[in-house]
Amino acid sequence: MSRIAIIGISAYFHDSAVALIIDGEIIAAAQEERFSRIKNDASFPINALRYILERAYMHTDKISAVVFYEKPFLKFERIVEMYHIFAPYGFKSFLEAIPIWIKEKLFLKRKIQVEIKGLGLGNVPLLFSEHHLSHAGSAFYPSPYEKAAILIVDGVGEWATMSIGFGYGKNIKILKELRFPHSLGLFYSAFTHYLGFRVNNGEYKVMGLAPYGDIGSEECQRVYNTLLSEVIDIREDGSILLNMKYFNYVNGLTMTNNDEIYNLIQIPYRKSDDIITQGHKNLAMAIQKITEEVMIALAKTAKEITQCNYLVLAGGVALNCVANTKILESNLYGGIWVQPAAGDAGGAIGAALNIYHQYFHRPRTENYAHKISSYYLGPKYSLSQIETVLLKNRVNYKQFRDSFQLYNEVACMLEKGAVVGWFQGRMEFGPRALGNRSILADPRLIEMQKHLNQKVKFREDFRPFAPCVLKEDFEEYFMGKGIYDYMLFVAYCKEHQPLKGDKNKEVLKKDLNVFPAVVHLDYSSRVQSVDRTHNEKLWKLLKAFKKKTGVGMLVNTSFNVMDEPIVCSPEDAYRNFIKSGIDVLVMENFLIKKYNKCSL
Repeated sequence: MSRIAIIGISAYFHDSAVALIIDGEIIAAAQEERFSRIKNDASFPINALRYILERAYMHTDKISAVVFYEKPFLKFERIVEMYHIFAPYGFKSFLEAIPIWIKEKLFLKRKIQVEIKGLGLGNVPLLFSEHHLSHAGSAFYPSPYEKAAILIVDGVGEWATMSIGFGYGKNIKILKELRFPHSLGLFYSAFTHYLGFRVNNGEYKVMGLAPYGDIGSEECQRVYNTLLSEVIDIREDGSILLNMKYFNYVNGLTMTNNDEIYNLIQIPYRKSDDIITQGHKNLAMAIQKITEEVMIALAKTAKEITQCNYLVLAGGVALNCVANTKILESNLYGGIWVQPAAGDAGGAIGAALNIYHQYFHRPRTENYAHKISSYYLGPKYSLSQIETVLLKNRVNYKQFRDSFQLYNEVACMLEKGAVVGWFQGRMEFGPRALGNRSILADPRLIEMQKHLNQKVKFREDFRPFAPCVLKEDFEEYFMGKGIYDYMLFVAYCKEHQPLKGDKNKEVLKKDLNVFPAVVHLDYSSRVQSVDRTHNEKLWKLLKAFKKKTGVGMLVNTSFNVMDEPIVCSPEDAYRNFIKSGIDVLVMENFLIKKYNKCSL
């Protein structure tokens, strides 16, 4: 029997990506932004597709099908119907949106066919999967469960904004859904916009800002209660109704009706350069708390409908690791698995897996997709390619023949306070850096969080950092029971004393915590546990650092600066190294130091 190779594509909204599935196994996946260097690139992923084809031809000379992750005609139907319902309001938005749809997006099939034909795929069948079904496939098929409840929560697909499904064997059934315009994802994104952050990019900033809110304050309680009584109605089953008086995303050009929201909650709309006030922090906390409550209610409903002991999640809201942890802590399920690329990029994986199991009728077997060892699915660069970049830039470098010496020297520099750019192996797929395109540092240093935010990442001071920790040492430092391989849950650090009412929570946290660089105000950390099987190089570096310091943990943040994608190539890594406060760059076994840090 010939091999079945399927290419999945997500594009034209945000986070365009391509994935390759061969006989049910995820062989490769990459986002277009990593190649184009345009954050959240929505264009057709031509560069990512070229990479995927290179990987495909290493395994097979024939592509069985190309599948797009959603159905454009259904999405167009929703857009036209919404304009009709709200007419004559939204006429200006209608005049801007509809010509683009008619000219470009309505005929996406033809547009995609032209693109793939140019890469030699002209005779390959082009298929389409529904948006939430693509998310469901990405969540269930790579999971370790034979049966599972499926929960999909995002902004909107064609019509659905929340879906509950049931996965068993090779089958997926969508059992219940909520439809546009009522959307938890758009509720969160709308207030992301109101708080001065970019939609589809800044939602994780709201999650990071939330712990700075004062839940015990009169203002925070007032905002929380007002939102629940006037803006969002949460039903017992987790479905919601939004009061569209306060939102403008259906038929307008902005996400929120700012004047109406201000009149209601008395916290002003924030522009991106404005100072973040305590009111904004309290609003972030209220939004996060409401989101967690909805997610728990949805998880309960999914359990009641499916009677499953396991849950899988995808959709953009599934990247809210705090909400995921609240579900985990509810003890509703015996296990929870979240798609590491839970947003639209991961839809490329799900669409391809759906076609493999449903269109080609292939069963899930012992070799099905969850057997992949990691989400390191992007390109890898050879030593000669890296050396060519270094020679081109006339860089003084040191090449190690003995990996033990490399890990030992890097551990010594980390112990002395150096910030290290760590570029190894295949690039990660999804929004998290998992140790192959990472910036690493010592988590014990009290000023490291501030230094990384201001001098390395050039981003807001409140933003937290995550730790990577030896899997065998996880329980020494943290309390938690999730799957921590992909930074999709938070755990709580053991090495702290409880807060004692001091108003300056940030200072108190730093004073009392052993690992101030990676512990947030509530003592939570978005942990990555590292074992030798999944990432041997990072594991060995952690072991070397532990030998020096007694601590098997490092700061692990993505190798990029604010508003740029994670680095992909050696050129990207070197350019980022030069323009940021990174002290040391390690690319495979090459080590480069900044001139002003040569004494390290």
